[in-house]
Amino acid sequence: MSQIDEGVLPGAEAGQGEVDDVKFVPVGESIRYRRRAQGAEKRVDELAGELADAKAEATRLADELKATRREQELMKRLASEGTRDLEAAMLIAKARLAGKDQADSTHSASSGQAGSPQADLGGVIEQLKKEKGYLFPRPDSGQVGEKTSGSATARTSPAKEQRSGAGVLERAAKRAAGTGSRSDLQEYMRRRRSIV
Repeated sequence: MSQIDEGVLPGAEAGQGEVDDVKFVPVGESIRYRRRAQGAEKRVDELAGELADAKAEATRLADELKATRREQELMKRLASEGTRDLEAAMLIAKARLAGKDQADSTHSASSGQAGSPQADLGGVIEQLKKEKGYLFPRPDSGQVGEKTSGSATARTSPAKEQRSGAGVLERAAKRAAGTGSRSDLQEYMRRRRSIV
């Protein structure tokens, strides 16, 4: 064997001069370290991709949460105003808020300002009261949300059912539970009110 294969530098024999700080690593171990480093780099790239996906998902969920909270606040405000048809009022208000958001986003991009969401909700509700007054009770009709004998809902209430109400109510309840449809649920509630 030669001196290089044994890890001894030529000219550096025992007892001669200083020993260099050079350490020789076997080739097999060097290859193993290289593979581990490449595997770690690959794993870092994978984790960076997963992190980017997680951040995008978190942003999407935060936007959904914000929209849900805004919708709940709108529903709460409309209900506190005594809205007669909450679903119709919600649809109209959400459409107007979406239009306002688009207008605000183009306006805020040019001016750098954005309106507060609470002011937007209040403004939309006031606009609905002015333009769609039939959705809200009249101020002179008593308390907000209270049904009076002259209100449209009292005049159009169904007559009490004369036939066996338990079977009709049970079928309506099963249909509402089975389909999960809002209209089936409303039909069930209407029948329940007419029987009880």
